[in-house]
Amino acid sequence: MEDTVNIREITLNDAAAIQNIRKAISEEDAQVDFVKIIEQQISESADKSSLVAEINGEVAGYMISTSLLAGFGIKKSAWIMAIGVHPDFMGQGIGLALAREICDIYKNKGIENIYSSVLWDSTDVLSFFKKLGFERSEFINLKKKL
Repeated sequence: MEDTVNIREITLNDAAAIQNIRKAISEEDAQVDFVKIIEQQISESADKSSLVAEINGEVAGYMISTSLLAGFGIKKSAWIMAIGVHPDFMGQGIGLALAREICDIYKNKGIENIYSSVLWDSTDVLSFFKKLGFERSEFINLKKKL
């Protein structure tokens, strides 16, 4: 019997499960304060949409996104800021299901473009976004070390 994936809006109660997913993926990212991130997502929900995917009531993956009204030559757009699927559930289409749902949500809000930033050497993440139809954008990411 195949498990059913249930995708729903994120809640503050999901913070510990998301923290566990991050830790399972990368010890470096285990220090991110997901309670604070989720509180921000919930408090400004009109411009943000964040989802979790559950299998048998267990959070197996998440996607955090936001929308921007304007910026450096683009009109209103959406941004995928974080995604994670627990290694025990990878390869089951959970990330794709989350991304498709996020895209549908923003499309229904009248947003025409969704972006994300990916490290150049993250070939698995790049492959994931290419599978969804993402391509290089007109932006160059810049950073300044403080």
